[in-house]
Amino acid sequence: MEGAAQTVLSNAGQLLGAEYRLLRGVGSEVAELRDDLATMNALLRMQSEAEDGAVDHFAREWMKQLRELACDAEDCVDLYKLRIKCRPNDGVRAWLERLLGTLLRRRRLASEISALRARAVAVSERHARYGVDRDALRRSPSLSGPPVLAASASAHALRPANGPAADHHQLVGIDDQARSLVERLKERVNEERYLKVFSVVGFGGGGKTTLAMEVCRRLEAEFPCQAMVSVSQAFEPGRDLKALLKRVLQQVVKFKTENERGVKEEGDLGGIDDLDEQHLADKLKESINDKRYLIVIDDVWTIRAWEAIQFVLPENNCGSRIIVTTRIEMVAKSCSTASVSGHGIHQMEPLKLEDSKKLFLSRAFGSVDASYPEELEDVMGNILKKCGGLPLAIVSIASVLVGYRSSGSKDKWETISKSIGSQMESNPTLEGMKHIVTLSYNHLPHELKGCIMYFSIFPEDYEINKDRLLTRWIAEGLVPEKRGLTVMEVAESYLDELVSRNMIVPHFGYDGKVESCRVHDMLLEVMVSKSLECNFISLLGGQYAAMSYDRIRRLSIQGDDDMRPQGAQQHKKKMTGQGIGGMDVEHVRSLSMFQLQTHKLLDHLDKLSLLRVLDLEDCEGLTNDHMIYVCRLYLLRFLSVKGTNITKMPPQVGKLEHLQTLDTRGTFLGGLPETMINLENLERIHFRNKHAWNVLWNLPRGLRKMKALREVDIAFLRDDVQVARELGELQQLQSIGMYIHDCQYNSEFLRELALSLSKMYSLRRLDISNMNIGNGKMTFLYNLPTPPRLLRHLRIEGVLDDGLPSWIGSLTYLVEFTIMRTRLVGDQLFGVLCKLPNLKSICMDQDFCNDEVLVVRKSHNFPVLSNLIVTYKPQRPKVFQFEQGSMTRLETLQIGFNNAERSIVGIEHLTKLKEVQLTGNKHNPSLRRALDQLKAENTRRPQSNQLQVVVKYY
Repeated sequence: MEGAAQTVLSNAGQLLGAEYRLLRGVGSEVAELRDDLATMNALLRMQSEAEDGAVDHFAREWMKQLRELACDAEDCVDLYKLRIKCRPNDGVRAWLERLLGTLLRRRRLASEISALRARAVAVSERHARYGVDRDALRRSPSLSGPPVLAASASAHALRPANGPAADHHQLVGIDDQARSLVERLKERVNEERYLKVFSVVGFGGGGKTTLAMEVCRRLEAEFPCQAMVSVSQAFEPGRDLKALLKRVLQQVVKFKTENERGVKEEGDLGGIDDLDEQHLADKLKESINDKRYLIVIDDVWTIRAWEAIQFVLPENNCGSRIIVTTRIEMVAKSCSTASVSGHGIHQMEPLKLEDSKKLFLSRAFGSVDASYPEELEDVMGNILKKCGGLPLAIVSIASVLVGYRSSGSKDKWETISKSIGSQMESNPTLEGMKHIVTLSYNHLPHELKGCIMYFSIFPEDYEINKDRLLTRWIAEGLVPEKRGLTVMEVAESYLDELVSRNMIVPHFGYDGKVESCRVHDMLLEVMVSKSLECNFISLLGGQYAAMSYDRIRRLSIQGDDDMRPQGAQQHKKKMTGQGIGGMDVEHVRSLSMFQLQTHKLLDHLDKLSLLRVLDLEDCEGLTNDHMIYVCRLYLLRFLSVKGTNITKMPPQVGKLEHLQTLDTRGTFLGGLPETMINLENLERIHFRNKHAWNVLWNLPRGLRKMKALREVDIAFLRDDVQVARELGELQQLQSIGMYIHDCQYNSEFLRELALSLSKMYSLRRLDISNMNIGNGKMTFLYNLPTPPRLLRHLRIEGVLDDGLPSWIGSLTYLVEFTIMRTRLVGDQLFGVLCKLPNLKSICMDQDFCNDEVLVVRKSHNFPVLSNLIVTYKPQRPKVFQFEQGSMTRLETLQIGFNNAERSIVGIEHLTKLKEVQLTGNKHNPSLRRALDQLKAENTRRPQSNQLQVVVKYY
């Protein structure tokens, strides 16, 4: 059941043997404690893999004691590393001083180890005394076997898992509801032109959001001005209303339909970030005052939140509509303008049995009409009956069963059917949904349980960047090492597995890989419940203001101090008095702050000496003074100050020898101290000044010491032969962005740089630019002895007099290629790239070409190229010409016009083209001609193959 077990016990077991052995006089105690912890680890894993009904209340309490004991043992290990262990850079004198100065601490530590050992014995004796059957914790044989695989990931449970793209608009079992709601929204829209509000109400996971999105899709013609925004459970008008208005504006202003041309034009949103709430409301009113709009306000939890939102939404006389989705009946009645008659409220209906079966089959067997073993018919009917027509419940169970589809699986199906329980046999409740989601959780492999529970740290509806999530998993010890794989590759496989099981909602990039993700609200509720139960996390602020905790391990603060009710504040004062504001923070290992301007805990960071993860992204209250305390947190592995207002990084950051990830993007830092070279375990460093693009991290001498480096977001490489040579010694480096000094006359530097690049056999991303904006040469790229052949992403900015280096044509893994200021001519660009088997995207920026006409020839038949981008900056070429048979797989074409004369020739030859995006000055006649050309192309094309044309005016 508990994913936390793997973290604390694996770390404690390993570290106890490696570290405590150095303490004289306690070796035997350490050995005994280590053996006890190994036994506890096995028992906790057995509990994690046991069926839900096999673990009773006594067993849970016993396991809780084991977890706390294991955590305390690990704390003891880290305190030794923090206060007693000699540092790698300590000299003889420092070593002697530490040895003599820590005698009392060593004696205290030995005493703590003895106490832990005594606790372990007491827990074991208590277990034996009360006679818990250890066999009850073993997984049922009927559920053993390889991990089950889920159907394809989907953003909405009601969508079919597979099938052609056209079928993705056919939502299983929701067509009738969508048709009914569409008719109600359209009813008398031309006669009763006042604003109407409709509510969609139902349980979480019942398809409310999916229904609202489908209604919007069907009403695009009648309501061309649309927006959809989500409201979290913790919505506070004073804090969140401005962001909500901004999201609405970005959607309703983004696309204005130009009816006479049939072209979507993107409106002007300049300066929107600088507007306050009132001016945003005024701009929204101005933008849609004379337009018929349809806005979806998704997942409203309180009447107060709705009233605040309603107050700022403009009421016009155009027959506009608002759809509110909510889980709460009273909120739905308050929102709807026809609540008395009930006409304005749509109650989500459970799926009919036939539709439930279709959805189940699509998830478990791949299609709605799939064949399946006849012996499964009856048990499938029982499962569907218990699911009660709730889409999320159906998808959860189907995802569990996808691994048991062959003949002979009936026993497994029946076991799972029985474990669902009786809660789903009548009208479903939140507890019924919780049981279904819990079942899906229980069938995760042991190592994934901690990873899915980790989502409970983040607020509701929070979009989590993939890299941020994975690096935090690693820093927390949730991802073990596996032979033949890096820890990051293991973490990515875990994320992919969770996506495949439909337990998280992913956002995919153009390359088909997950860029960010979030958790379904119902799953989050279940994970929060489980995490609090086993003390995996502690939540404070907002709706968790009144929570109290005996001992805090992972702390997530999701609201400001003054949000805590008065009674809760008094309760906190009655607590033990340890730490800050009554909280015992001595054992905190992970601290995350969300939606905060400041928090009093920032002034006491020095109390959190055991911190491994400190995530302060967008925390405006962080100051340079706080950073002094941060740099004393010796055990830190993950540190993010992204989006904060700090201006200086203390040199003491070089003492954080365990640090793996440092993220300083979006700050006011002018650089990083030279002591960074002492961070020999640092794997990822992200540095970007908030306003100045040319303020970069200067790669320092001594760089070779940073052997663990894998990712460098962007840095500056000055004219230094030694640094250029040391760069080649970073054999683990997979991603780097570099601006190099314009040193075309320093041949030794350029020779060493080319040699270093050729040594980076692990490199996946290379972004390299010359700081000389006018005539910076990149000729040294021709002299690479061997290219980094595993490159996926390559960006080159600088003059290439002789065309692209020939070795680029050998980069068979290359997915994305970007050039700028290269000044190429003829076929120097496409002639090199056209045969690359995995190239999906080409971006061409300022001065990439010196020709008046850029021709994409028939021979330039890129195997998989789907995206071609030309920014608005370059004056040349003036003509883009596509020959018949060229770029046969191109789906998206983006071309910038600005004020330049520009034209597109042969667009009819791009047979797979789906979308064209144009940017430029609204009064540019060549842009108007291009729009007319695209309109004519759509007239020629069949209805099923129409181009989507979008224009954005500067």
